[in-house]
Amino acid sequence: MSYLMKRVKWCSPVSQMCKVTGSLFKAHMLKSILGISEQQLQISRASSQLSSEKADSYNYVIVGAGSAGCVLANRLTEDPLSTVLLLEAGPKDTLLGSKRLLWKIHMPAALTYNLCDEKYNWYYHTAPQKHMDNRIMYWPRGRVWGGSSSLNAMVYIRGHAEDYNRWSREGATGWDYEHCLPYFKKAQTHELGPNQYRGGNGPLHVSRGKTNHPLHQAFLEAAQQAGYPFTDDMNGYQQEGFGWMDMTVHQGQRWSTASAYLRPAISRPNLSVAEKTFVTKILFQGTKCIGVEYVKNGQRKKVFANKEVILSGGAINSPQLLMLSGIGNADDLKNLGIPVVCHLPGVGQNLQDHLEVYVQQKCTEPITLYSAQKPLNMVRIGLEWLWKFTGDGATAHLETGGFIRSEPGVPHPDIQFHFLPSQVIDHGRVASTMEAYQVHVGPMRSTSVGWLKLKSTDPSDHPIIEPNYLSTERDIWEFRQCVKLTREIFAQKALEKFCGPEIQPGSHIQSDKEIDAFIRQKADSAYHPSCTCKMGQPSDSTAVVDPQTKVIGVENLRVVDASIMPSVVSGNLNAPTIMIAEKAADIIKGLPSLQEKNVPVYKPKTLETQR
Repeated sequence: MSYLMKRVKWCSPVSQMCKVTGSLFKAHMLKSILGISEQQLQISRASSQLSSEKADSYNYVIVGAGSAGCVLANRLTEDPLSTVLLLEAGPKDTLLGSKRLLWKIHMPAALTYNLCDEKYNWYYHTAPQKHMDNRIMYWPRGRVWGGSSSLNAMVYIRGHAEDYNRWSREGATGWDYEHCLPYFKKAQTHELGPNQYRGGNGPLHVSRGKTNHPLHQAFLEAAQQAGYPFTDDMNGYQQEGFGWMDMTVHQGQRWSTASAYLRPAISRPNLSVAEKTFVTKILFQGTKCIGVEYVKNGQRKKVFANKEVILSGGAINSPQLLMLSGIGNADDLKNLGIPVVCHLPGVGQNLQDHLEVYVQQKCTEPITLYSAQKPLNMVRIGLEWLWKFTGDGATAHLETGGFIRSEPGVPHPDIQFHFLPSQVIDHGRVASTMEAYQVHVGPMRSTSVGWLKLKSTDPSDHPIIEPNYLSTERDIWEFRQCVKLTREIFAQKALEKFCGPEIQPGSHIQSDKEIDAFIRQKADSAYHPSCTCKMGQPSDSTAVVDPQTKVIGVENLRVVDASIMPSVVSGNLNAPTIMIAEKAADIIKGLPSLQEKNVPVYKPKTLETQR
């Protein structure tokens, strides 16, 4: 089917001009015949402005149609006077306009297909990790409309209120919880309805799992038996505890930012979108950004922005493009022969990610998803989903989870759990071998910090990615806790009737030394790279963008994606990335920030105990 993708035409600037000029002519005819007011012809004037400019110039050029870029494309084109070009290196997320034909993206249960498919995925790998037995770690990242929101596990987690208050203390003024919460709400329509924490009429549909699987129920009961609280909304008042997780699934389909933000805006005359368009360089006149260079169909072209270029390529692509364009550590750039536009040593530094491990238990009853992975059952599940978007294909099955504190004195949760009534091996690239269930568990505020650097001046060369995992004693200790605390939950009475032998780590792994060796061999990325274009004050030599998301030291250039987080949040990254883009859109439009003061947030009664 791949050849069909190539026949889907890109909406070129020239064809866009034809569309706009036609609408302008119709508007003037209507005005002369019907006497339509100036206000009613605002869109016509926008079109006139567009047609008087060069066909290769726009107000805003956005690089990357991912979790942030789709949001910006929608919000910036709400103003009919703003013209936007959105450039995406990967393909569309539909085939001949159909989601069903690209079921690998849109069927929630099919998520592992794209984690292993280079067609929609940058397919990055890290440098060998010296603290993890020199393992090379696999990092999938979205390269398709919707970006990683078209590849991820659809878990909607915002992080903790204190993450955003910490950002503010770290120099991202105006990004504390009371200034971020309204943008989480603005983005969201939660199926349970709006409240003080949830949104009710945003484009991003958020739902809860529908399977009511007995293993999910047993896991939640076991967590409470172990002494942890139940929380009815880990994105609301109380993150701490175990409960049902929110998911970006709507009517049985993945609800990526392409579905939530891009498709509803695609027909606007002031938005142009180009797929399979690889941006290779940012163009400057001195230190003023004027546009980008890109490659499409083997041809090198330029496009210009008369207001701003906005990078939304994510935590790997955005710093890579900055460095390729002469913004970064001057010594590193000179060593590669790249002319220096601006010495910003923080570009590519401060790399943070979440590492996690799977603790797996054999299940004594045939109720896991093992049988669902047999060929005939997969066909049955697939046909039901294709017919009516229901059944086992309509969920990613990561429906329960939790957040706990690793030890007394920790002010808010620093360990996260995702429970799955199945066994995953090697990112889903190896089929499950038995009836089993597992928890994905890992620390959320690791002290290990890494970096990425250019391998060469070739934009198609992946950068050198060095996350520096497990480089501190604190991180090693936290992972030990993750294993011990998970085993304690799995040993509770609620899971007794399902509980077979431990598969991983295995009952023979007991001492701290044995657990540490297991972690080195089996821990993997949770796919949350971030913080490589850190937001901070211009006086901070490690900051890359200021709190208005503008790149420090140059003009007319912004970065808006997970790379600008000053530090990684305590949870998954998709919801915070969408929030960042919603808030940045208001900043770019010159609007005052939304704010909600004194929203209550749970605090443990005492920090003298771990739970």
